Amino acid sequence: MHKIGSLLRKRLRRVRPAQVIVLSFALLILIGALLLTLPVSSATHTPTSFLTCLFTATSATCVTGLIVVDTGLYWSTFGKIVIIVLIQIGGLGFMTLVSVFFVMLGKRIGLRQRMLLAQALSMDEMQGTIGMVLRILRGTAVIEGIGALILTLRFLPDYGFPRALWYGIFHAISAFCNAGFDILGDVSLGGSIIRYQKDPVVCITLMALITLGGLGFLVWTEVLHCRKKRPGMYTRLVLMLTLGLFVLGTALTALLEWNNPATLGPMTVGQKLLAAAFQSVTTRTAGFAAIAQQNLTDASLAVSTFLMFIGGSSGSTAGGLKTVTFAVVLLTAISAARGKSRVAVLRRTIPQTQVMQALSLFLLMLTLAFSGAIFLSAESGCSFLRAQFETVSALATVGLSADLTPRLNALSHMILILFMFFGRVGIMTISLGFLSARREEDRFIYANARILIG
Repeated sequence: MHKIGSLLRKRLRRVRPAQVIVLSFALLILIGALLLTLPVSSATHTPTSFLTCLFTATSATCVTGLIVVDTGLYWSTFGKIVIIVLIQIGGLGFMTLVSVFFVMLGKRIGLRQRMLLAQALSMDEMQGTIGMVLRILRGTAVIEGIGALILTLRFLPDYGFPRALWYGIFHAISAFCNAGFDILGDVSLGGSIIRYQKDPVVCITLMALITLGGLGFLVWTEVLHCRKKRPGMYTRLVLMLTLGLFVLGTALTALLEWNNPATLGPMTVGQKLLAAAFQSVTTRTAGFAAIAQQNLTDASLAVSTFLMFIGGSSGSTAGGLKTVTFAVVLLTAISAARGKSRVAVLRRTIPQTQVMQALSLFLLMLTLAFSGAIFLSAESGCSFLRAQFETVSALATVGLSADLTPRLNALSHMILILFMFFGRVGIMTISLGFLSARREEDRFIYANARILIG
């Protein structure tokens, strides 16, 4: 036994940080799926098929929000608790919570654990990782607590104290983690939070939680310390892009849906602007729906797909390509068109390695999104645009659905499960952890060759 234990420890030491992150998420999903298969997890107290449980556990852990059964109606209280725990762990990151557990027990966190934390939090260096983790947890507790209190007070007249408190806590966590799961069970009204589409308290609270969760933990820290030190280039770029995309999404949604009788048409001007703003925020990448997504015009579906593809910011609870990554891709194209060999923004030059990483991630996501959409369109018979909407929603861990996911077959559900997993763990993390060789400099360089471009 001693030899077996020693061998296992040696094997584990060889596992790279990216592999540990991927495997920990996979293990968490499997545990969640097994718990959801138990009869106590469903409202009818009968066992649930493993594929349905696997899809739900993946969607919760990867903070996506796509569902095949209504969360509020199908699952029991125990099942909903399993789902919200998976959302919280998936949103904060498994390694973050493990580190806190170690600190509480007084255990020393070694170099390897710090490497894992740095990679999980998208940090460039290991220094200050434990302090960052503690700040993340304190900030999360405060933000989710305030959000839960506001939502509880708003839900109180509608549901009474016990349900209002439960609903407030669940939806605050789901919104901050950008998960998009709801337990209102308003299927007859269109699902999600459509019941409260005209309610500024619910909508603005959820929008604030979604935005704060999607900004990223590094941005929090720098904004809170802006009096002592000016925020860095990355933080300023994130804030500019977040505001710009919010305004763009709100304006385009309002313009394209203003007279649509199935969405914004019957509302007052104020209600239309609120619903359009919520749609802009939730596509980045929360998954709550204040308007029925299947009733959107094709142009609005395309705009929403674009916003979902970009997603939130690095090191946050959001998914997608990420705001700054998209900016680097766009700036690279602009620089190339202007004949420049370097990419610069806010008087800073972006390193060529990061430019290559951004382009690689962009092409990987674009390829997967198109391939998945072609497959779903062929399998379900729906239009390519609606299949693209559903595929990007899974890959960018958004969770919005044009009412297509519940009607897909088992094979299509498996594709979406893989996309949700890839989207949350990170395509680049998976490729670095399993597919690539060790990151070393090229040992030799071939002679230059001229080719025709364009």
